[in-house]
Amino acid sequence: MPLNNSFVTNAHSTKTYEINTYEIMSETVGEKPIESPEQTITQTSCLINNTPCLINGKVMHKRFAPKENSFTYPIYYLSLPLAKLDELKKENILKIDSFSLTSFYKKDHGVKSKCGDLNHWAIKQLKKFKLQNQVKTITLVSMPRILGFVFNPVSFWLCFDEKSQLRAIIYEVNNTFGETHSYVCAKQDQSAINEDDWIIAGKEFHVSPFLPREGHYQFRIKLNNKNIGLWIDYYNKEGKRTLTTSLKGKIEELTKQAQRKAFWRTPFVTLQAILLIHWQALKLKIKGIKFFRLPKQKSKNVTRSSPPN
Repeated sequence: MPLNNSFVTNAHSTKTYEINTYEIMSETVGEKPIESPEQTITQTSCLINNTPCLINGKVMHKRFAPKENSFTYPIYYLSLPLAKLDELKKENILKIDSFSLTSFYKKDHGVKSKCGDLNHWAIKQLKKFKLQNQVKTITLVSMPRILGFVFNPVSFWLCFDEKSQLRAIIYEVNNTFGETHSYVCAKQDQSAINEDDWIIAGKEFHVSPFLPREGHYQFRIKLNNKNIGLWIDYYNKEGKRTLTTSLKGKIEELTKQAQRKAFWRTPFVTLQAILLIHWQALKLKIKGIKFFRLPKQKSKNVTRSSPPN
């Protein structure tokens, strides 16, 4: 899907590939497949828009060039409506800003400061691009801290309107060098984001040392009350898809019991994430893929999606 296609493209062109990657994910992990969001999505009042949830799923990465490399692993995420954080803390369902087996710290996101107002930070980013008017609630999807440790390669800020329609997504990306960049994604006409919409954003941030800081991303989401699917494809400067990634998972209400089950299903999930990143980097190095040194980060650490040139 080259860059000169329309800004919002139809998902049917990639449907065959998505089915194949879903089959790869199921075979690799060897578990009962998660119900594919391909089969079930409708844009209804969304559970995670108003209820703290847990997402149990799988992450898949597949590199196409210059040499193929792929992996899949189990993972789980918290899905937290920002308006419910105080309620969660009061009811002691999830430890907020305090040490525990599973916890969530506000300073890990957005404002990067102790006890910051995450909702205020997100609205501030939307205002930069005049996207705030239709947004009424914001839900943050991220991995928790496990015994105080966290590394979130990507966190997702889902921005809903008063009818629970998705109007924008902030993709908050972290690299292993301690840097952060956020991509504010919305359709050009600011209409609701649907399951067939691919949204384009230029690559402005260095993530993998095996990919240059050039080209563009294409983002897509599928969401209902049972399942979530998120796709991020990377295209090089020639418009060739080089890398595809996905997160697919089942959504359930966040409880203490659900947190314990998720932990024992995938112990030390955040440590697993950072270890797998370095393990895959070693594999790419052995395969002889070109290494790109860390460039100086650009002055703007928040950018907006844009139509193709």
